[in-house]
Amino acid sequence: MSLPKIQSVRGMNDILPDEAEFWDLFEETIRRWLKSYGYRPLRLPIVEPTPLFKRAIGEATDIVEKEMYSFIDSLNGEALTLRPEGTAGCARALIQHNLAAQNAQRLYYFGPMFRHERPQKGRYRQFHQVGVEAFGLSGPDVDAEQILMGARLWNDLGLEGITLHLNTLGQPAERARHRAELIAYFEQHRQQLDEDAERRLYSNPLRILDSKNPALQALIDAAPRLIDHLGEESLTHFAGVQQVLCDSGVPFILDPRLVRGLDYYNLTVFEWVSDRLGAQGTVCAGGRYDGLLQQLGGKPLAACGFAMGVERLVALLRDAVGEVQALPVDVYLVHQGEAASRLAVRVAENLRDNGIDVLFHCGGGNFKTQMKKADASGAPLAVIIGDDEAALGEASLKPLRSEPAAANDAGDRQSSQRRVAVDRLAEAITDYLFKQDDE
Repeated sequence: MSLPKIQSVRGMNDILPDEAEFWDLFEETIRRWLKSYGYRPLRLPIVEPTPLFKRAIGEATDIVEKEMYSFIDSLNGEALTLRPEGTAGCARALIQHNLAAQNAQRLYYFGPMFRHERPQKGRYRQFHQVGVEAFGLSGPDVDAEQILMGARLWNDLGLEGITLHLNTLGQPAERARHRAELIAYFEQHRQQLDEDAERRLYSNPLRILDSKNPALQALIDAAPRLIDHLGEESLTHFAGVQQVLCDSGVPFILDPRLVRGLDYYNLTVFEWVSDRLGAQGTVCAGGRYDGLLQQLGGKPLAACGFAMGVERLVALLRDAVGEVQALPVDVYLVHQGEAASRLAVRVAENLRDNGIDVLFHCGGGNFKTQMKKADASGAPLAVIIGDDEAALGEASLKPLRSEPAAANDAGDRQSSQRRVAVDRLAEAITDYLFKQDDE
């Protein structure tokens, strides 16, 4: 009786080699792009104390109320959570290690996040984000620079159809006045609210403005606007952001209903939205969160940042690029015979010492079988070692791409194949590869 198969957890997906090659291409581009703006890498724990997210994100948010993977540590009774987002952990690390004591910090991180949502295209229970955070910089210039970073990345990746939505949330006192007016307004129209809006009416009325329910749109459009409650300082900051974007030729849509789903934001908020992903169109979002560090027990510190959904951007990249050709190894090493196989191991390691990628044949088989696998590998060259080569301290070097790799065996070596002394093999391979690149 066979055992039942064990499947992956729903919404937590394997990334198989064909798709992982797009991830590699994306990550290489991301690292170059972030370095060009002076951002440095930070690696954060996947598990954090549950109170961190309750305090940072807000207990009246969907994430904390319904989506976090939380549990009690059986050893010490500590409440822990798989991180649903990265900014709270980054802020915690900044406070814990006193990173911003002297200098402003520009940091980034990459990795999986976890939310217990209904899995659908573009939304998974384990998903990946690139997070970008700047600490200790209070002006609108850094807000605008982070938005310009997004515009540059879409260009670097060759992505089209991504639109910038922009808003300001002002400061907490301004939001509090707007909140009170919103509650009064929605109370007057309470019979029109759906279950979600009713639940949020007193805990987080700003989130009602972000409702996607078509039946609420007219009511929401007529609701009091936050911008009418903003003071001169908030308006000046927002004007400064817009000015940089206009000067840089980056178009944007002013979106007063853009509020973001996390409580820690103030002033600038933005989203980059693709028209090619259906309902899950947001690929990058963020803004300013100047009060978060103090909220977590640190000293007051200006901060702003954004996060990008990797799965969604890789999907767009795949559509834009088509297929990514996996880079083959430089050499497939074929060997047969006891002496040959012992020498082949040393040859393979020596070639790797010289920066040459080697796929070493494992599993036995005659020369004909091994040469078929060499040809299928995509490598431009085969290095062939039989006992006769081993006895002379040599290897045969055979091009695979200039002509079909016929079913060769020990007695049927073609004229393109040549013998090379083992101690000159790395040099001969390097010369051949450079020549192919030049052509």
